[in-house]
Amino acid sequence: MRKNPWLSLALILVLTVVVGTIDYPRGPDLRIGRYFKELKVHLGLDLQGGTRLIYDADTSTIPERDREDALQGVRDVVERRVNAFGVSEPVVQTNRVGSQWRVSVELAGVRDINEAIRLIGETPFLEFREETPPVQLRTDEEAKARAQDVLQKIGAPNADFAALAKEFSDDPGSKDLGGDLGFARRGQFVNEFEVALFDELQDGEIVNQPIKTQFGYHLIKRIESRAIDDGSGNQTAEVHGQHILVATTQPPPEGNFTPTKLSGKNLRHATVQFDPNTGEPEVGLQFDDEGTQLFADITKRNVGKSVAIYLDGSPISIPVVQQEITAGTAVITGNFSLAEAKVLARRLNAGALPVPIMLVNQQTVGPSLGKESVARSVFAGLVGILAVAAFMVAYYRLPGLLATFALGLYALIVLAVFKLWPITLTLAGVAGFILSIGMAVDANVLIFERFREELRSGRPLQSALDEGFRRAWLSIRDSNVSTLITALILAWFGTSIIKGFAITLAIGIIVSMFTAISVSRTLLRVVGTQWLDRRRGLIGANIPPASS
Repeated sequence: MRKNPWLSLALILVLTVVVGTIDYPRGPDLRIGRYFKELKVHLGLDLQGGTRLIYDADTSTIPERDREDALQGVRDVVERRVNAFGVSEPVVQTNRVGSQWRVSVELAGVRDINEAIRLIGETPFLEFREETPPVQLRTDEEAKARAQDVLQKIGAPNADFAALAKEFSDDPGSKDLGGDLGFARRGQFVNEFEVALFDELQDGEIVNQPIKTQFGYHLIKRIESRAIDDGSGNQTAEVHGQHILVATTQPPPEGNFTPTKLSGKNLRHATVQFDPNTGEPEVGLQFDDEGTQLFADITKRNVGKSVAIYLDGSPISIPVVQQEITAGTAVITGNFSLAEAKVLARRLNAGALPVPIMLVNQQTVGPSLGKESVARSVFAGLVGILAVAAFMVAYYRLPGLLATFALGLYALIVLAVFKLWPITLTLAGVAGFILSIGMAVDANVLIFERFREELRSGRPLQSALDEGFRRAWLSIRDSNVSTLITALILAWFGTSIIKGFAITLAIGIIVSMFTAISVSRTLLRVVGTQWLDRRRGLIGANIPPASS
């Protein structure tokens, strides 16, 4: 049973509105919760203008087998620095010219070339940080004396425990509640605290001496107790407590780390290895002699705590120290895929052993070239589309008019993909897009010619339409798939310019297959009624009239 063409038409119209909104120059950006994406066309260096920098990389001290990975690490570092500079879609490439490795950086839209050179040329900085220690508020003697004073205030006639808690307590979790802890069962507080609440105090009683814990001195009041069902038919005790904490220290904010003396200069290398028990990938670290001693000291005083590894001021790993490590080696474990472990090791090596790079060429591409190129490319694209549309309407008449609408939708979808991905458009990329327009028209030509052949053979209109699409599909599939394979090969092995051409061509081919098979077919099914069957002149020349 044939699907309802009107439902397909409604979906096509919805798609047209969506992609039209995305393509509109002043349309809204994409915002979903905290996710934000700016929707705009990203132009490459040759269209927008900007800066091109070429560096020679000194790999003389790096073994031949490790040079490619080392250059990839430099590429990652440069990309991070350029992104921090505020440049989106930078093009950073490494290539070999004879025996010399080079790094090329293209910064579209960047005019301050000196600032870009300074930023890229800085040495990547790798450092190890430990959890920030608690802030010392007062000595033990001072805390104990203060707690005694507060206890005397509690014992005064008409004393308000809640008001005193708001004034003197150092516990941020209950201070604003007047020290109220609510109802709690055993196991929710430290042992000294629970002994007082559950065993020593009665309802309404307050401790007669401050109780010391690792956090400081506590003044505790038991308000009331109750027995509740624990869910298994047994009764368990809950106590409603209230307390004031006079702390000796204040914990730092969560995730606050303090730099240590251990940095990337002490890291010999990082390697990808595998856990012998689980087979999971992990990253191994090897330090020099100074780093070995520093790392031993850090791990000794941070057992059970986190040590953060920062690269260029951003954390890349925050492992928990399980034990003191004195051998000068460490392992970073986590839910790594092999690719993620390789990237982490490469970034660590890039921070520890950056390949020296020296600027050998700089070039500023003026904006006038970009504007002229964009104008010519847009003009060429418009002329091509209009010429194809005119030919289709003149030769195929009503089907050609419908194909022109499908071609316009094709252009809108491709532009929306360019903005959503996003694709950095260069002149070569624009050429790939324009070429794909011809591929889109070619599919429609095959369909319409098959459609005409079936009509000439005497088939009814709807049957000729279905058979024409069925027979044309094989040719469309084979020709587009072969072109798509070629585009993928060019994208995989080609240089940046060739890749831009191949990617836009591949996107155009995929979208053109959708518009030719789905959009054009739906539109023809909608108009392919008895009204069109009686007016076969709208389909094209040499089409016999419908039999009465």
